[in-house]
Amino acid sequence: MMKKWKKFPSSWGKSNDPCRAEWDGILCDANGRVTSLNLFGMGMSGTLSDDVGNLTELRILDLSSNSLDGPLPAAIGKLVKLEYLALIGCGFTGPVPSELGNLSELIFFALNSNKLTGSIPPSLGKLSNVTWLDLADNLLTGSLPNSRDNGTGLDQLLNAEHFHFNRNMLEGSIPESLFNSNMSLKHILFDINRFTGQIPASIGVIPSLEVLRLNDNGFTGPVPALKSPTKLQVLMLSNNKLSGPIPNLTGMNQLKNVDLSNNSFDPSNVPSWFSDLKSIMTLTMKSVGLSGQLPQMLFSFPDLQQLVLSDNELNGTLDMGNNISTNLNVVDVQNNKISSVTVYNSFNVEDLKLEGNPLCNDSLLANTTPCMGPRTEAPPQPHLADVQCANPFIETMVFRAPSFANVFDYLHRLESNLSGQLTSCTPNQMVLVPSNEGEYLTVAIKACPVNKKKFNYSQVLNCFNLTRQTYNPPEMFGPYYVQADPYPFQDKTSRAVLIGIVTGSVLLILGLTLVGFYAVRQKKRAQRLVSINDPFASWGTMGEDIGEAPKLKSARFFTLEELKLCTNYFREINVIGAGGYGRVYRGKLLDGQLVAIKRSKEGSMQGGLEFKTEIELLSRVHHKNLVGLVGFCFEKGEKMLVYEFIPNGTLSETLYGMKGIQLDWSRRLRIALDSARGLAYLHDHASPPIIHRDVKSTNILLDEKMTAKVADFGLSLLVSDSEEGQLCTNVKGTLGYLDPEYYMTQQLTAKSDVYSFGVVLLELIVAKPPIHDNKYIVREVKMALDMEDRTHCGLKDLMDPVLVEMGALLAFPRFLKLALQCVEEVASSRPSMNSIVREIEGIMLDNGLTPGSMSSSSSFSVEHKMMKVGPKLPYSNASTSSSTTFDMDSRAFEYSGAFPSSHGSLKP
Repeated sequence: MMKKWKKFPSSWGKSNDPCRAEWDGILCDANGRVTSLNLFGMGMSGTLSDDVGNLTELRILDLSSNSLDGPLPAAIGKLVKLEYLALIGCGFTGPVPSELGNLSELIFFALNSNKLTGSIPPSLGKLSNVTWLDLADNLLTGSLPNSRDNGTGLDQLLNAEHFHFNRNMLEGSIPESLFNSNMSLKHILFDINRFTGQIPASIGVIPSLEVLRLNDNGFTGPVPALKSPTKLQVLMLSNNKLSGPIPNLTGMNQLKNVDLSNNSFDPSNVPSWFSDLKSIMTLTMKSVGLSGQLPQMLFSFPDLQQLVLSDNELNGTLDMGNNISTNLNVVDVQNNKISSVTVYNSFNVEDLKLEGNPLCNDSLLANTTPCMGPRTEAPPQPHLADVQCANPFIETMVFRAPSFANVFDYLHRLESNLSGQLTSCTPNQMVLVPSNEGEYLTVAIKACPVNKKKFNYSQVLNCFNLTRQTYNPPEMFGPYYVQADPYPFQDKTSRAVLIGIVTGSVLLILGLTLVGFYAVRQKKRAQRLVSINDPFASWGTMGEDIGEAPKLKSARFFTLEELKLCTNYFREINVIGAGGYGRVYRGKLLDGQLVAIKRSKEGSMQGGLEFKTEIELLSRVHHKNLVGLVGFCFEKGEKMLVYEFIPNGTLSETLYGMKGIQLDWSRRLRIALDSARGLAYLHDHASPPIIHRDVKSTNILLDEKMTAKVADFGLSLLVSDSEEGQLCTNVKGTLGYLDPEYYMTQQLTAKSDVYSFGVVLLELIVAKPPIHDNKYIVREVKMALDMEDRTHCGLKDLMDPVLVEMGALLAFPRFLKLALQCVEEVASSRPSMNSIVREIEGIMLDNGLTPGSMSSSSSFSVEHKMMKVGPKLPYSNASTSSSTTFDMDSRAFEYSGAFPSSHGSLKP
């Protein structure tokens, strides 16, 4: 085994007998048989050979935090006395061997944070003694095996306390038979996978359950009753497709962290169990249809830190009472219908987020921190002193379900608790440095040795190896795993290094005698090296007229090997789309980020100019309604673009019924507004402005919240004011969306995008491609138009049946008029994208919807009956739509107001 590894401990090999010579990391029994192979964080590289199967007396195999790769050998299944298997944070690939099910004595099983593929073998159900089962953060696919379908399965693991399968690509429904009341499960971590179907009711009968994370999947249907797990502390169900009533959490008195956001629950009043959450630290329920007023008692719970209830229908007065928790530092109720607020001195109003509520339309509050939206800068964090030594040992603890919101309030508990565990090495200095990794919390531990330059092998192995859960953190930190940074153990200069020094000296002397020739050759060599390291060194050699190499501001360069790994070598199962350019693959980067990778057709020499345009533009523009570019790959003839992953596909797929999602009228209005805002940003706020030139429904993507993002900038052009209207020798675009004036005159302006966007607006009405059955929807709509029909304007036979079944659509004539203005044949008759944004915002207000962040040019009337500041404010108006009072001497301010019926200009 040693011969297949590099950077193994220096004590190895001094004797042929590892048991007598005390090789670091190896323990033996009295008979000279190896019982423990513990090499955590040694910085080794290489592969794990089948020879490991000969260590039949092995009880502990821990190779975590090493650079080992290749497949896991099936020979591990021969280690029938093995109790602890920890191969965390290496680089192992390939499937999980089914032979691991033979390890009947196994208690601890952790293969997380590798690159394992394939499905979970049913044979793992034979691990009857296992308490910790961790396969998280791999590339596993398939469904969860159960004994009813496979003979053996995970439901047989009655002693298991931990099912950690998060951050994989597992799919299918979770079998009802997977759980039962005889199980000992404490932590079920299934988040960030592809599970579908209903949450099994059997999950609610496990009496010992403390953490349940099912978020970021595709679960549907109602949430089953959660009656037995009264010990539940963390409940995460966000970002699914759950429906039915909001789950009843009455009696869950130990809940600390709840997130039910972004599901399709039935609209309901604030549930009564809000007043029962006496231990709650964070409560997050964004976009779940809540209405009514929040109870004062909720704000008084002593541990409450964060309350996020944005994008709901909460109304009336937000009154947090006078007994607000001193730990509360975020109250986010943005985009609700709250008309007034009462805040007391015991709460910092800068921690209150009210943007998008009617009360923020008043000039008194419009420019205050609560109504101006999220902070542009992160709040300052406490300064953490760093350790002062040349070679600190650094390892990272990743906590997967912390209960709290602000780690700095609890970091001292973790530090003092951890210090008490490190008695075997007693660091001279130790500091903890926290950071957030998505919904997980990472804490870097940095430690310095006492009176030494470095820690030795035994200190690291005996002190810092926490992989086998030998350390119990404070309860609120939840389940964790540990990974170590590479550490420079070697002190002595190796023989190879000495030979290198001598050889280098000789070469230097020879080089000085030929300094002139040497300098010239070195210069040429440096130039060649720069060319090799430049990802665009071969740009322009593809036989296309694509100009000079791209100039990038903020795009990451990916190697071909990196993208192969994150897509499992571009397997067919990861294909999520295809087009004339090539295929689009779903991938997962090493840091866990999901991405979409657009890969040109193999061997194709087309698309170089589009490739260049898109990476140049997207690396310099950033807007929430534009698809973000993560990076690119230009290597070995490959041209690939790496985008943020947008899970719900294209608008066309949704409209044409390919996704099984039906869009109601309000959602279509929001999609239209999102798309318009993205294009308005390109036209009016990018510097220089950008004309997209290929606006269409297939280039509008929908994220997990159904927010629209404009994509595909391969045909886009940068233009200055003096260039707009320039003559373009090549008309480009998509048939059906192409501006006829641009086609005829070859004069390209921003109004060409407006025409294409108008076609998209008509698509939102008819839910058919622009050219369908040899008919052009612009012409068909104009021919069928009848404004005397106040319900459907004569378009009933053309409209999407989903909209027809909804009956009268508020402001439908106004929306249709806007669409027809956009597709006027003469560009000067079309509105600008900024005007379109303002008009759609007005249409949404007519529908009783909150447009979210209003455009800077939006306007609507606000009329007042009276305003008072202190004793007097010389202001009055005869209208009576709203009132405002602000008392500087009292402990509270109160505002009440409502949206007016009209949307005209601002009236003083």
